[in-house]
Amino acid sequence: MSYLLHIDSSSLGSGSVSRQVAESLRAAWDGPVVHRDLAISPAPHLTAAGITARITDPAQHTPEQTKASSIQDELIEEFLGADAYLFTVPMYNFSMPSVFKAWLDQIMVADRTLDFVNGSPVAGRPAVVISARGGGYGPGAPNHGLDHVVPALEVILGHSHTLGLDLTTVTPELTLAPHTPAMTPLIPLHEASLADAHDQARRWARTVGEPTAA
Repeated sequence: MSYLLHIDSSSLGSGSVSRQVAESLRAAWDGPVVHRDLAISPAPHLTAAGITARITDPAQHTPEQTKASSIQDELIEEFLGADAYLFTVPMYNFSMPSVFKAWLDQIMVADRTLDFVNGSPVAGRPAVVISARGGGYGPGAPNHGLDHVVPALEVILGHSHTLGLDLTTVTPELTLAPHTPAMTPLIPLHEASLADAHDQARRWARTVGEPTAA
């Protein structure tokens, strides 16, 4: 069965703007969804056992390697089984949440999800990253150039030498404006950015979901 794989990494629950925009996308999605919430069930950080298990004959695995390999197998099989991807990855301290990086480290494995000669087996599949951020990071903003979420994920998820996904990014900005007195004048910009993010998410779902469900 093919499905949309939704990997959530926001710690904020229902108050998360990234999650709220993702819900708009899912409401417009026509097809099955598999949801993994890393805030509730985080993927473990990669260990020496997990790394060495990849290059060790399974018959020779230690108990630690067997356990680590089992976790990787579950996450990789879930990843490979999808035909579209929704990643909810807010900006935390200029970068991605550590739980999302831990998940990436578990699923990015040579000769399984990565193929540096022929390209990844998931190359070309549609994916969207929804990444809310408290400030503004576009051209002309004081924080322009300090976004270390989207540029990194464009390489990790979308580059032809890595996973090669057909990646779209949606970035609702200025989410701190309604809660920070000094940012009150920016509330209209935040509201416009948020409305546009919801619209982008719905359009992506309708555009990608229809051929996927066919």
